[in-house]
Parts: sequence; structure tokens; C-alpha cells
Amino acid sequence: MNYEDFYQDLQPQQKNVKDGLASLQKLFKAVSRELEGGDVKNLAKDLAAMAQTVAAVSESVDAMKTAADGFDARGYFESGEYAEQMLAACAEKGVDVRGEFPVFEMFPYRVRLDVENQDVYLDRKKVQCMRPGSFVDIVKNGQEKLNKASFNAAAFATELADAYDLAVLKLGRQKQSDIYLSNLYKFLAPMSRFRRDYDQQSFAFDLARLYISDVEETKNGRRFQFGPSRVAGKGIRILDRNGKEQFLATILFYEQAED
Repeated sequence: MNYEDFYQDLQPQQKNVKDGLASLQKLFKAVSRELEGGDVKNLAKDLAAMAQTVAAVSESVDAMKTAADGFDARGYFESGEYAEQMLAACAEKGVDVRGEFPVFEMFPYRVRLDVENQDVYLDRKKVQCMRPGSFVDIVKNGQEKLNKASFNAAAFATELADAYDLAVLKLGRQKQSDIYLSNLYKFLAPMSRFRRDYDQQSFAFDLARLYISDVEETKNGRRFQFGPSRVAGKGIRILDRNGKEQFLATILFYEQAED
């Protein structure tokens, strides 16, 4: 099954409905004039034309409804064809995607396919979209909107430094130690209700924007550097300015040495 085939099959009927409605609008205006002006002869003729057009529109609508009722949404999801076509649309439209059915990452979004209910989730929002290409358009438009949103990299770096200092204290670490970014997230959003508003994907997106920015220090002059990790699963996946994936695991804040 391919939604594009279904879409193309319904195009003629959709056009018939569109043309019929346009014709009905013109006929309605004519009938209104004739009724007001007392032109009964043309009134009867145009009413007959309206009835014929209504029947044609109704026939096309019925055909579209029959096709829609016959669309096997459950089979479309269970077979994996929706996911395959979604991935193909991502490749075509240049949307980076990782993961395996039924959960994918389209940075910074998390996409989940609910096979049981034939729903698609973009983060926690349910999106009613059976057309993979249209769904990928939604993702791409959202990404572009997020990338255009204002972001104060220096302010975020300073907030990150504050969380870093708290983590060093709470974890009993030495100053200027590498701290896992996943630990810092817990200090930035310590309560579950905060994490609903600022989830880990949002954190990863802010890290990405800081990573690709020209900011190299906090507002009070402390510098920072990201680091990798040999521990599996500790790296936070981001995309750099070229759209290539990078994994950031740790961060270190330090005072710049005086000359």
C-alpha cells in the first residue's frame, strides 16, 4: 500500500467535486437574481442545472467516501509500509532520521508510530496524518521554525555553568571536572513537571545551538569545552551546522588562564 497511489486515485473525484461546487456557486447567484427579478423561465432552467450538478457532486463524494472507508489504515501501519515511506520521504526532503520502528528521532523531535491506534506522535503531540510525505513536511517546517527562533547562547552557557557548579558540589567532584551532560539536565530540570516543559530533546537542541554558535564563554568569562565518552549511551546526539551528527557526553567549565 502506498498513500500516494490512494491520493492519485482520488484526484479525479476531488476535481469533480471542486468543479461542481464552483458551478453550483455560479448557478446559485444566477438563481438568486432570477428569483428576485421574476425571471421564472431561466429560474426553472438553472434550478434543473443545479439539481443535475448536485447529483454529480454527490456521486463523486460517495465514490471518495467508499475509497476512504476501504483504506486499510491498520494494515498500512502493521505492515511497516507507512514507516518505509516516511523514511523515504525523509531522504527525499533532507530530514535527518535515526532509530528503528516504531520510534524514530528527527532531531530535535521524537517520532513514535502507534500501530494499535494508527496514530503518529511528534514528541507528545498526536498528529493526524496518514500521508508520510505530509508528515515529514510538518517535521521539516517545525525544524526550520525552531532554527529561526531567537536563542541567547551566552545566557544558556551561563545557566549551564550554574548547573555545572551545583553538580560538582552535589556529586562531590573536583572543580574543573568533566561532568556528564545527562547529569546536568537533571539539575536544570529537577522535577518531573519541569521535564514536561523542557524535555531531553529540547535540552539536546539547546546544546546543538550552543555547539554551533560562536560563543566560547559564559557571561562572567568562564570558558567551556565539550567532551566524548567511552561509556555507551552517555553521549547526547546533536546535529552540527552541516547537519552531521555529533555526540556530546561531558562538559568542563574552567577559568581562562591570564597571560
